[in-house]
Amino acid sequence: MHNTTLWRNLLGVEKTTIIDDVTFDEDTETVIADVRLNARTRPRCGKCHKPAPLYDGGDGPRRWRSLDLGTIPVYLDAQAPRVQCREHAVTVAKVPWARHDSGHTHTFDQQVAWLATACSKSAVVELMRIAWRTVGAIISRVWDDTAGRVDLFADLERIGIDEVSYKKGHKYLTVVVDHGTGRLVWAKSGKTKATLRSFFDQLEASQGGRCAQITHVSADGADWIQDVVAEKCPDVIVCADPFHVVKWATDVLDEVRRGAWNEARAGKEPVRGPGRPAVDAPETGKERAKKIKNSRYALWKNPEDLTEKQTTKLAWLAQTDPRLHRAYLLKEGLRTVFQMEYAEAKIGLERWLAWAARSRIHVMVELGRKIRRHQVRILAAIEHGLSNGRIESVNTKIRLLTRVAFGFRSPEALIALAMLNLGGHKPVLPGRR
Repeated sequence: MHNTTLWRNLLGVEKTTIIDDVTFDEDTETVIADVRLNARTRPRCGKCHKPAPLYDGGDGPRRWRSLDLGTIPVYLDAQAPRVQCREHAVTVAKVPWARHDSGHTHTFDQQVAWLATACSKSAVVELMRIAWRTVGAIISRVWDDTAGRVDLFADLERIGIDEVSYKKGHKYLTVVVDHGTGRLVWAKSGKTKATLRSFFDQLEASQGGRCAQITHVSADGADWIQDVVAEKCPDVIVCADPFHVVKWATDVLDEVRRGAWNEARAGKEPVRGPGRPAVDAPETGKERAKKIKNSRYALWKNPEDLTEKQTTKLAWLAQTDPRLHRAYLLKEGLRTVFQMEYAEAKIGLERWLAWAARSRIHVMVELGRKIRRHQVRILAAIEHGLSNGRIESVNTKIRLLTRVAFGFRSPEALIALAMLNLGGHKPVLPGRR
């Protein structure tokens, strides 16, 4: 193998790149390779990659960081001529070893992106000898290139839509997941109708008629999701996520529990005689309030998961606070509806709604009205077996990535990291296939 071929492979450059010289700088302990484009290579715009005439020789040589040779950092030095592009005016010409406006080679970017999806933050920074914010910029560049090569919305029919918090101060990402593959399809900063509309606009722009190809959408009961889906995909079947529906009932149950706790705390203490209270003496308000407060997890848990102590607490509530126990039974009744077959669930949900309406618990009556408004979507979820289980799993992984991505300048870098990790397009190490 000739030296030129060897160095071209070691540096990760293409055949159109001429290597003039390779030197070792003893002062900085780095390898510096002087490279240039083959004279027969047609100049192209660095942004759109279209052929463009040369404008001038640029502002002098530039330097790009390449992969280390063993433990020694490597840099490529080359002239950076400018071209006159019809679309982007005067701009730096395209070079085959690096992306436009980047200080790193393709192979360097690729390895950093792979490490960011496979290793810890500290490992990437230590191994590649770069700042963590630089990692965010590299990930964004790699994802932009990847997104330009693949069809993100291919074969998209059944999707789940949700939001996930990525930062304090009510900062959210709107995410879309494909039910068929479980992959993250799209994400964007924000939690508004305009944010979600941009997804459907991109979906339609990718290929005409794709909004009409969406058959099912699962989501929580948020109006901003329902309104946009009805606007963009009027014929789609919308399914209310069972987890969120049961969570509504759990939240209402907790509100009833807090009310019972406050009533117990405010109750009058029974009059006691001198000495110790009798064994069968009535409980004080403070004692009763403490028991109600500690019954929270017993009320939340599924009956099959209760411990013996929690089962005893529920039996005590049934004897001492029928109203709170009735709210618990209503929550469990709603959960049971989602375990039924569609025909039975349709009847069961009607019976539950009637039960909630006559429960004489104001917040449960309000919950019944809310569920009545979403009844069609709830039954659709049961009929078609759709839930946001896949999207909740993706959201959990995004929360983990959020902790890893702490320090990125913008949510776009976090989104790029999430798409590379969860979108089915993980980077490949340089030289691997």
